[in-house]
Amino acid sequence: MNKYLAIYGKPRYLGILEYSTEEPIAKGETVVAESHRGEELAVIAGILTPEQEAEYRLLRNAAEHGDSASKTAEPLVTDLTFISFASDEDIETGDLYREEEKSILKSAIEILKPHELEMKLIDVEFLRHRRKLFFYFSSEQRVDFRAYVRDLAREFKTRIELRQIGVRDEAKIIKGIGPCGQPCCCSYWLNQFAPICIKMVKEQNLALNPAKISGICGRLMCCMCYEHNVYRELWEKLPNPGTKIKSPNGNVVVSGVEIHTNSVRCYVPGRGEIKIPIEKFDEFKETVVAGKDWITAGETEEAAQPKPSMKLPESYAGTETKVRREKEDSASSGEGKPYKKKRRPRKLPAGAKEQPKDTGNKEVIKKIVIAPKKEAEGDKQETQKQKPRRPRRRRSGAKKSERTATVEE
Repeated sequence: MNKYLAIYGKPRYLGILEYSTEEPIAKGETVVAESHRGEELAVIAGILTPEQEAEYRLLRNAAEHGDSASKTAEPLVTDLTFISFASDEDIETGDLYREEEKSILKSAIEILKPHELEMKLIDVEFLRHRRKLFFYFSSEQRVDFRAYVRDLAREFKTRIELRQIGVRDEAKIIKGIGPCGQPCCCSYWLNQFAPICIKMVKEQNLALNPAKISGICGRLMCCMCYEHNVYRELWEKLPNPGTKIKSPNGNVVVSGVEIHTNSVRCYVPGRGEIKIPIEKFDEFKETVVAGKDWITAGETEEAAQPKPSMKLPESYAGTETKVRREKEDSASSGEGKPYKKKRRPRKLPAGAKEQPKDTGNKEVIKKIVIAPKKEAEGDKQETQKQKPRRPRRRRSGAKKSERTATVEE
């Protein structure tokens, strides 16, 4: 009995299908199979050997290594039961379902708004003969969507099931283009999400820039683990990246490795970065610790020596620098006065320039300073006289003129 690997559903679930006839099923052929969800269409990916089947059985789902928000996720590989080969009519109805799912998703988003639930609808999937309708959503926490499911069942007149998935599964269903310009690996060939840590990025000498090492899902890119095994084998014979080797001429820093040349890059003070074969790294370390110079292939002893200071060539020496050197030489020999830079005259404030330079007669200065104050006091008195007086408040009773008239009578 032959066993085949089949792919079914929008999340690209894996299933193992048994088929007992002598004629093998061609790769890429569509069949009707029964899974734990019900009857659905599945695509044959190829025949499996016993060793391959054992490896696929050991694959972990997203919830086991912490990449899914739902703890009750389905197993990654399940068993399928063969029913029949898919006819042209089955394939056409499947295509009609895919078109209908787009309008269903839009209406489901409108139904979700009055419920005000913190969840994001990602995609919709119909099973064969419209027996069940799956809604895939993502959320940071658990959501009570019982009332929402009742509204969906009332609207679409079928069984409704909501599945919570993680951000990586969201990118797997939606699909897209990665930073490399190719479709995302998870959307067409990657079977399992491997856990990726920042140590893998450091060992591969990649920049720790989140925009460059993160995928469209926001997590570290899956391709970080493809070459990690090769880099790990190289670093087994070397110290950790960034390690400093103390030497009399300064600290030598191990900066990185190169796979295509099978060498390690080290920064040497005074010489910059040099490449050393991994087989000769121990010899290089002993030479540097002893205070000797390491000579690489195609280098002479003079070029290998450190150059603490650099002098400009004679072609860059202009006339002004020659004159300056002649003056300095003459000053050092004592033939003439040393060359000094002229200082600019100090600028006095504006008030100090207006004051008279003759400081002998103090009375004159006092008069000049005091006179404006007196004028200012005189001005104040004049302004006070010019101000109109406020009229006095009249007292109750007869006026003064009336009083005098009564006395004379």
